[in-house]
Amino acid sequence: MASAIQEVLGILDLEPLEENLFRGRSPQSRWQRVFGGQVIGQALVAACRTVEDVALRPPHSLHAYFLIGGDPKVPIIYEVDRIRDGKSFTTRRVLAIQHGHAIFSMSVSFHVAEEGLSHQFKNARRAEARRVAERSGVQGARDAAHARTRSPLL
Repeated sequence: MASAIQEVLGILDLEPLEENLFRGRSPQSRWQRVFGGQVIGQALVAACRTVEDVALRPPHSLHAYFLIGGDPKVPIIYEVDRIRDGKSFTTRRVLAIQHGHAIFSMSVSFHVAEEGLSHQFKNARRAEARRVAERSGVQGARDAAHARTRSPLL
């Protein structure tokens, strides 16, 4: 098990070529195409390596697009565009390139942890219906109470 984890960590350890440019390798296997999870992982590592203090500003959202199949025999070049470095948010775009063509594109947003508002309220009617059902001991009372208190929007 430890060797499998070490292999994954080795695959995710990209070689820096230049500022914003990284090279990733694929595991030696009989696959005809590069595994998509590998490309996403390597692209995320490339993006993270361009963010100052990523531990305080972790990724919180990403959108990924597989454009064409990757060749596992050829290294993948990851080109990172530093779209924005703001006070709260950082945005990166990553292109994975093989044979001179983009095989994958990803946009990832990083965000500093901040206190915010909570928009969820406790449903008092549902809680009361559960208490009544539990006290009554009737098998279907809980289901009936749940059905009566259910939001019409659900």
